[in-house]
Amino acid sequence: MHHYTADLRDLQFDLFEFLDATRFGSGPFEQVDAETAAGVLTEVRRLAEGPVAASYVDADRNPPVFDPATHAVTMPASFAASYRAWREGEWFRLDLPEEHGGFGAPAVLRWAATEMLLGANPALVMYGTATTMSTVLQALGTADQRRLAELMVERGWGATMALTEPDAGSDVGAGRTSAAQQPDGSWHLSGVKRFITGAEHDLSDNIVHLVLARPEGAGPGTKGLSLFAVPKFHVDLASGVLGERNGVHVTGVEKKMGLKVSTTCELTFGATDVPAQGWLIGDVHDGIAQMFKIIEYARMVVGAKAVATLSAGYRVALGYAKERVQGADLTATTKDAPRVTITHHPDVRRSLMLQKAYTEGMRALYLYTASLRDQVTEAAAAGDGEGEAATLAARVNDLLLPVVKGFCSERASQLLTAETLQTLGGSGYLQDYPVEQYVRDSKIDTLYEGTTAIQGQDLFFRKVVRDGGVAMTWLAEQVAATGAPAGEQDRLAVERRRLSAALADLQGMLAALSGFHAEAVQDRTALYKVGLNTTRLLMATGDLVTGWLLVRQAEVALTALAGEVSAADRLFYEGKLAAARFFTTQVLPRLAADRAVVEDTDGSLMQVAEGSF
Repeated sequence: MHHYTADLRDLQFDLFEFLDATRFGSGPFEQVDAETAAGVLTEVRRLAEGPVAASYVDADRNPPVFDPATHAVTMPASFAASYRAWREGEWFRLDLPEEHGGFGAPAVLRWAATEMLLGANPALVMYGTATTMSTVLQALGTADQRRLAELMVERGWGATMALTEPDAGSDVGAGRTSAAQQPDGSWHLSGVKRFITGAEHDLSDNIVHLVLARPEGAGPGTKGLSLFAVPKFHVDLASGVLGERNGVHVTGVEKKMGLKVSTTCELTFGATDVPAQGWLIGDVHDGIAQMFKIIEYARMVVGAKAVATLSAGYRVALGYAKERVQGADLTATTKDAPRVTITHHPDVRRSLMLQKAYTEGMRALYLYTASLRDQVTEAAAAGDGEGEAATLAARVNDLLLPVVKGFCSERASQLLTAETLQTLGGSGYLQDYPVEQYVRDSKIDTLYEGTTAIQGQDLFFRKVVRDGGVAMTWLAEQVAATGAPAGEQDRLAVERRRLSAALADLQGMLAALSGFHAEAVQDRTALYKVGLNTTRLLMATGDLVTGWLLVRQAEVALTALAGEVSAADRLFYEGKLAAARFFTTQVLPRLAADRAVVEDTDGSLMQVAEGSF
């Protein structure tokens, strides 16, 4: 046994009982029926728990080695073996549409399978993102670039998304990497990118960098950026044969607290006698919009990774708690009372149920978000891609993306430290168990692809204000419907009442923030009051949606329990009821305090002198 155990039962519940399972075997997903999808999950679980998970610990203890003289990285042999096992199974085709040699699977299935790989060995998925990046070239590129995309898939080449620069950080529009057009139509790039994941490794013989750069003469900010394809080695597109080394090199690999097997690189363009030659993607200067197609995928990866790691940690903690004998039951009256496993202690149960509820609720959140993307695909296949339903699904998907990325990463990182590791006590701090590595590997999720603060600002300013509140209003209506009383005999009456109260609290926060935003028309400093609360709004939105999805899952569980179920399934469904009750009564009431904080914000913090900090 390796470190990872997948929660296959809960993934099956989400795909085939909770979400709309009718999409399997119909419409654009006709070739992937429910039986095929279930088989995919079973096989990916075997791969994840076996050869993929096998190198997780070793690759952390023996990370990649960078040679600055040759700009080359040597990967750990154990990790290379895990990567080959994934590659040889051709599971990368899950992310490809059928017309490009893929399975043509629904997004919900792709992400459910990806969760298991992320939980087993997250860096493997990151090195494998070239498949998804190739679809961007297929959709937006020229004929030559579409051929390059084919080669990326066929040859298993790597790929990167190169945005961040040392001086710009998250302010992408401040990037200074430049591009000069050449007589042959290509471009020579000059500059340095930082924190580029997978920019150098020996898992494949080529890497294609997708680089944001500013063409000479272009304006400032993000609107002046264009997107270029810059391969590590030049390629003869007709034959696929590699040519000379291009002038793009890794000039440093970061030493990190976690996720060590994932190379995080400084990438330098045009610093040698050989120019860094690239090609404008699609022959159009639309870089930030093009890159966002990759960024949106990357943010889903981060959210799913966070949930996957929390799930892995929870299962380790649960197994430990069921076996660890310590102390007597709290109700014992004698000193010689029998010792019990720690699952008998109230606070341990509180901790375990908190981990379970968040794990299952946030899994439902990212899969529900993926199902919205499936709705868009289904509408397009039916010739209604621009219709009202498809447009609304796309808008709600956009609304939830910062929640999936920012909320899931924050909650998972917090819980892994405060609850999962704590369940194991001092043993959790040791490398005898994988939890300490989970803690180190998960913290990055709150930072890259846009920090939590950036996700909070994106949620309010772009996904609520710029959207005119359309997606948020629709989502609130769905929550309100679930929170409505369902009769005197409703077993979920308490949960619905708490959900409705939490919805009112979130709407109160939104009203206050909207008021501050309107106030800023006359006094720009009122925006500070918004900025002081956008992260709070993000987390509150995530908690509300998680609670809503848990109550909806409880409805499904009640229906199932009304029929004939196995003993194991009965325990599973009762666990769904317990998670919904715990979350709505123990977590959602906190939104009332958050609302009070938001409504009482006066902006005085922004007037405190720097020297007073």
